Amino acid sequence: MDVKATDKKYVMGTYNRFDLLIVAGEGCYCFDEKGKRYTDLTSGIGVNSLGYCDRQWADAVAAQARTLNHTSNLFYTEPCVKLAEKLCTRTGASKVFFANSGAEANEGAIKVARKYSFDKYGKGRDTVITLKNSFHGRTITTLAATGQDVFHNYFFPFTQGFRYVESGDMEALKREADDSVCAVMIEFVQGEGGVIAQDMEYVKALRKFCDERDILLIADEVQTGIGRTGTLLASESYGIVPDITTLAKGLGGGLPVGAVLVYGKAENVMGFSSHGSTFGGNPVVCAGALEVLRRIDDAFLDDVKRKGVFVREKLKGAKGIAEVSGLGLMVGIKLTDKNAKDVIAKGIERGVLMLSAKDRIRLLPPLTITEKQLGEALDVLLEILAE
Repeated sequence: MDVKATDKKYVMGTYNRFDLLIVAGEGCYCFDEKGKRYTDLTSGIGVNSLGYCDRQWADAVAAQARTLNHTSNLFYTEPCVKLAEKLCTRTGASKVFFANSGAEANEGAIKVARKYSFDKYGKGRDTVITLKNSFHGRTITTLAATGQDVFHNYFFPFTQGFRYVESGDMEALKREADDSVCAVMIEFVQGEGGVIAQDMEYVKALRKFCDERDILLIADEVQTGIGRTGTLLASESYGIVPDITTLAKGLGGGLPVGAVLVYGKAENVMGFSSHGSTFGGNPVVCAGALEVLRRIDDAFLDDVKRKGVFVREKLKGAKGIAEVSGLGLMVGIKLTDKNAKDVIAKGIERGVLMLSAKDRIRLLPPLTITEKQLGEALDVLLEILAE
């Protein structure tokens, strides 16, 4: 089969794919149909937290697939309950709802916030403030929540009830936070927006303000969560606890999953029939997620932090680099003169896969990558930038 031609014929053209057919993977490496090896610094956009086809993860998934692949949420299943317990005990959350993606998790979080305010204050307190340059998903509602004009097109009418303020501007947020506002939704590091980390004092001031006004703080940790920034949740790095946290990507280790974690006053908002998902909490997916959480212990997280420092030290002051942003192994690289997409194309030619975020190079390597493997891949990037 000519895979690329068949793809163009039968698959909707919603992705501007690179001219690369990946057929296998192991650890931080993947291979094309000719056997060429690539060091993958993208991990499927932050999904393959343990790398490609981790043996223990694959064994856990396969064993569960042979035991119970799926049943409806009308019944209990052990993997779902174990994952819920593990997530709540590790994060301090009270309860969790399982979905299938980051966008679905963010939809769930918005529903929780609006119902919390409806139950307590009645109709009319349903506006969610998000930050400009944010990205929260591709459903109609999460596109509306996304604070980038480029996404606000074609699919009218969008869901109403969202306002946007500049990151870091507490005064602007206070001006927008009238009596119609029920929640503020933030990313601690704006991934699609250029890998820009939020200011520590801003986040703490935001938490305090939300507490004072009984506004729920929603942390979109779809990309930052599950060890990516060097702590299990990025909120830990900022020393705050949100009212709602959303997870996806790295939690499943390669299988589709979303999670809505609720804390304290948000824990009993959702009840029978207020939300649901056919595949949420699927036993096979939960088995994979349990293995991911089992592996991400304190020593693992310390290693992620060390590798994050290693990356920044290696890139600091290098030719062609204006700035390095992000946290942990979520890295943004602002270039001085080269085009990010041209650099990525050259990287593919030389066996290194990278991402872009706006005008920056974005790196989201597997959390299990070694310093040696990182160093070799970064040497390729630095060679390209020096040309």
